[in-house]
Amino acid sequence: MSTLMRLPVFLFALLLLSACASLQPEIDPPKVSLESFNALPSEGGAPRFEIKLRIANPNKQAFDIAGISYSVELQGQELISGVTNEVPVLEAYSEEVVTLEAGLQLFQLLRLLTGLGMQPTDTLEYRFMGKIDFKGFVPTQRVEETGTINLK
Repeated sequence: MSTLMRLPVFLFALLLLSACASLQPEIDPPKVSLESFNALPSEGGAPRFEIKLRIANPNKQAFDIAGISYSVELQGQELISGVTNEVPVLEAYSEEVVTLEAGLQLFQLLRLLTGLGMQPTDTLEYRFMGKIDFKGFVPTQRVEETGTINLK
């Protein structure tokens, strides 16, 4: 193919790619807040927890969520983590409560308790991280919330 013929093909491909990129609507990340956190009855293994998250969709389109992965850190130690694919469709401008089941990482808890024993503190730094994967062409949304827990 001659150089003269390659230029129109290249320009057409560039135009097609830019058109596809502009078709994706602007999406605000979902708002996630903790609804409740409860211990589940132990079945001989590591402790398990039920976490209820309230997820709000601040967009004009519904979201079909493929799955959510999440973790909770205290003082930089990841203590709780889990995943779920049992999430209802989030209609436009609506909220849903999603129930998650999470496991406690015992070795990380022991490290945290050991560290707190060596350097007592009045506050604990926490960090919640979540990744929400959508079905279709909606990009993955990452949610992070940080703060402190006052122990006094």
